[in-house]
Amino acid sequence: MPDDFSPVIRTDIPHSARIWNYWMGGKDHFDVDRIAGDAGAEVDPDIVTMAVQSRQFLVRAVRYLAAEAGIRQFLDIGTGLPTMQNTHEVAQSVAQDSKIVYVDNDPMVLAHARALLINTTPEGVTTYVDCDYHQPEQILADARNVLNFNQPIGVMFMGVLGHARTYDDMRRIVSTVMDAVPSGSYLTLWDGTIDSEAYVALCENYAKTGGVPYIPRPREEIRAVFEGLELVSPGFVSITQWWADEDDAELSEARPISAYGAVARKP
Repeated sequence: MPDDFSPVIRTDIPHSARIWNYWMGGKDHFDVDRIAGDAGAEVDPDIVTMAVQSRQFLVRAVRYLAAEAGIRQFLDIGTGLPTMQNTHEVAQSVAQDSKIVYVDNDPMVLAHARALLINTTPEGVTTYVDCDYHQPEQILADARNVLNFNQPIGVMFMGVLGHARTYDDMRRIVSTVMDAVPSGSYLTLWDGTIDSEAYVALCENYAKTGGVPYIPRPREEIRAVFEGLELVSPGFVSITQWWADEDDAELSEARPISAYGAVARKP
C-alpha cells in the first residue's frame, strides 16, 4: 500500500460508497451525499434496511467462513468505506491469524484505509489494494503478494457488482477471480435485484445525479454467477434470510428485500 494516497475527492457529486455509509449510520459523507440519500430513501424506504441488513449478512457470512469452514484468507473486492464490524474484525475475532486483502479504487475509501490497518491483530494481516474490479487480473497479481493461492480463500463481492459496466463484465470479473483460487475456496456475493420497482427507480434517479450508475439485475442473473459452485444452506436467498438465527425472532422473521445473495464453495 502506498504511503501517500493523495486522493482527489469530489464533494459536489454524490458517491454511492458515501451514501451507503450514510444509510448505514456512518460518519463519512458530505451534504451532497445526505441530500441524495434522503431523496433515495423517499423513493425507496427499504434502501436503509438494505444497507443495514447487508452488513449483517457480511457479519454472518464471514463468521461462518472463519468458524465453520475454516477459512483464514479473505479477498474483499469493492469493500467500500469502513464502518462497523468490517471483514477483518469479524474474521480475526474468530481466528486472529486471518489475512484480509481489501480492494477498492475509490479515493475516499483509500484515504480511510489506514484506519482499517491499525486495528488488525498482531498475528493477522490486513492490507489494501488500490484497483478497479474491472481489472481482476491486476487484483489477483497484487493479492498474491499477501495471500497463499495454494490455500482456500474467501472471495467477497458485497453489493458492488451493480457498478459493472455490463452483465458480461460482471460474469467475467467473478469467474476470473474464482478460476484463480483453489478448491475449497468460497464465493460470498449479494446484489440488488429488480424485484422492487421503488429500488429500480432509486437506481435510475441516482444515475441522473452524475454518480456512477448502479444496475439492479434479475434474480436469475445474479444466481447464475454461482454456477459450478456448491451453495451453502439455505442457498440463494434474500440477504435478510441467509443463516438467520432461529433464536433471534427479529432476524428469523425478517421479510425478504430486493437484495439476494449466497455463500458457495468451489469444489
